[in-house]
Amino acid sequence: MDLALAEAREAAMLGEVPVGAVVVRDGAVVAAAHNRVETDKDPTAHAELLAIRAAASALGAPRLPDCDLYVTLEPCAMCAQAISFARIRRLYYGAPDPKGGGVEHGARIFGQMTCHHRPEVYGGIGDTDAAALLKEFFAKRR
Repeated sequence: MDLALAEAREAAMLGEVPVGAVVVRDGAVVAAAHNRVETDKDPTAHAELLAIRAAASALGAPRLPDCDLYVTLEPCAMCAQAISFARIRRLYYGAPDPKGGGVEHGARIFGQMTCHHRPEVYGGIGDTDAAALLKEFFAKRR
């Protein structure tokens, strides 16, 4: 999670919402990314999607069943669905997102009958640091 937080800090420095994500397999980092929505002018350039794409490319596989994803904020519904499609084994996330989350809030993608794959989910990992980073970022924008 420390690397995901470092990615989130990088995003904040670029004016992006500070979210970072890291894909790990067998204890080794396969891919790391941070939000690039504003930079790329792409509404889908969330940290999770970018990290999953990079990991799939690095491993040469469309599914990542032996990989774990660490992300600083509860994934939105779009990202949760991508996590399911990628067959991510475990999801570790930091701060909860009551407004935009799609895992334990909002759409609760993994709890839907139509969800094909449900990763193990562990929330609250590094949540204090992740939440502080988000609060600081948005306080500066107001």
